[in-house]
Amino acid sequence: PIFLTPYGLSYIFTIKSVYSFQALPQCIWIEDSDLPDAKTIKAIQTRIDDVEQWRLSSKDAGTRSMANRPHQFREMNFSKKSTIVIPIRSSEVRAYLPVDLYGGEARVTNLAYALYDAPTFNLAIISSKLHLVWISAICGKLETRLSYSNKMGWHTFPLPALTEKNKADLTRCAEDILLAREAHFPATIADLYDPETIPVNLREAHERNDGVLERIYIGRRFKNDTERLEKLFELYTKMTTKPAK
Repeated sequence: PIFLTPYGLSYIFTIKSVYSFQALPQCIWIEDSDLPDAKTIKAIQTRIDDVEQWRLSSKDAGTRSMANRPHQFREMNFSKKSTIVIPIRSSEVRAYLPVDLYGGEARVTNLAYALYDAPTFNLAIISSKLHLVWISAICGKLETRLSYSNKMGWHTFPLPALTEKNKADLTRCAEDILLAREAHFPATIADLYDPETIPVNLREAHERNDGVLERIYIGRRFKNDTERLEKLFELYTKMTTKPAK
């Protein structure tokens, strides 16, 4: 069996850097090919048996159907190279959504969304002021905190067709944001995105990213959030309106 690290919302905010990733709590991750070896370890065999009995006793038909593979999670999603992780919950006082990037070892819990092996420029888009304004208007909230939704927030986000140069520019912006964070190791994501103390270089990296993305939309920076929303809804309307027959 392979022991790997899962993480959800709290881990994203409190992990000090990608280099401390392996220090997080571990889960048991067993591929089908590893199952015979895994069963030779008594503690793992006991855990597998317990999961099988729990699933069989469930009132949910979907859970009962999973009893035939009790060595695995219901969802076995993972990446080969990189995972962009988006927390489901984020404080409304943050100026940016604290998206993060991890390697293929990442296992994401139900407290976060993930883009598996997606191009890095997606991190720049999700980290932008434009995207934050969109999800603030479209997605729900838990108390006052933002509650991200992949269907409501990501799949509906109006994005112009990107050229290869656009993608390259946004990739560099995403890399600059990540490098700005690493310059402040061992600060956590929660530390870095405190609106009172966000480091100057990190704020500047985000502002450069906003400038690059917003010029793709209208050739200049937006004046304010109202103008951002007006453009986004204009594009969304075009995106979803069926042509007249």
